Amino acid sequence: MTARNTRRLTPAIVALAALGALATPARADLQLCSRMSYVVEAAIAIEDKNAAATRGWFRIDPGQCRTVLQGALPGENLFVHARALPVYGGSPLPQRGHADFCVGTDNFVLPAARNCNRAGQKIARFTAVKPSESEKGLTAYLAEDSEYTDEQARTAGIQRLLVIAGYDANPLDGIRGAWTDAVLAQFIADNKLTNTAAGRTDFFDILIAAAQKPDGAAFAWCNGTRHVVMAALGVEDKGTVVTRGWYQVAPAKCLRPDLSGKPRRIYSFGEAIGPDGLAIQDTGRPMAWGGSTILCTRNVKFELGDHRDCAGSGLTATGFASVDLSGGGATVHFK
Repeated sequence: MTARNTRRLTPAIVALAALGALATPARADLQLCSRMSYVVEAAIAIEDKNAAATRGWFRIDPGQCRTVLQGALPGENLFVHARALPVYGGSPLPQRGHADFCVGTDNFVLPAARNCNRAGQKIARFTAVKPSESEKGLTAYLAEDSEYTDEQARTAGIQRLLVIAGYDANPLDGIRGAWTDAVLAQFIADNKLTNTAAGRTDFFDILIAAAQKPDGAAFAWCNGTRHVVMAALGVEDKGTVVTRGWYQVAPAKCLRPDLSGKPRRIYSFGEAIGPDGLAIQDTGRPMAWGGSTILCTRNVKFELGDHRDCAGSGLTATGFASVDLSGGGATVHFK
């Protein structure tokens, strides 16, 4: 198999809605507001002349705002980077941005962020922003192409995690209609929560915990290795099979891929990768979990529906395992 560097899909800011211009000098706190349907962790970069500093991570739930900097903005330019939580398995969209700066794996403050010289640091693509100014301070928005309002982003975020947890909350439209209310009520009843649980400040934590459980009526991958596993999924759709990837399954974690409808059969493939993005070798062969059903994949994020000639189309012919969901659900364990 080929190198997997391009599979490390950094969850991204799909768009940044910024209104107005940045006051000079800034005299108010800076807050980031999320109008995305993903729970994200954000980092900021501040550039002043030839110097740059970064800090993160700030978790922001859909429809939520969070103060990320207090007092005057100590620099000329502001940049933002965001990544989705591991429960989503990968990036919502490839990163768009304007500049590269260093970030840390965990919470970090890096006063010299142009060169990543220490362990645990890596380069990330940031997007330049010009926050709006109001009596509440400076505000920059993380947003998707769907252009949700704050309320719609929260609803779409709930819908997305319900689907990952095995509930049919499609479509992910941010509309709190009768169907979404019915699915949400079922989730609340199944988890023995109060009727007002959806309004709790920790409700996204509850949804994330449910989405990471391997049991239930949905499909899940569980990674029992000490390596990151990149997984791909094939779903039957109107007489053909559509493959999608890659989903990142962290060591000792479970992940439910987003499945629309109620398919009776799906196809699964997984491959362990190292920190360099290359496939882990086990007794001279890639450490992989698949089967005899040949479907097409590619090294970067993909969604493919034509599997007649993988090599002739510049794709990789990959052996997928067939997974029967007619009994209500299944879990594939990477061991």
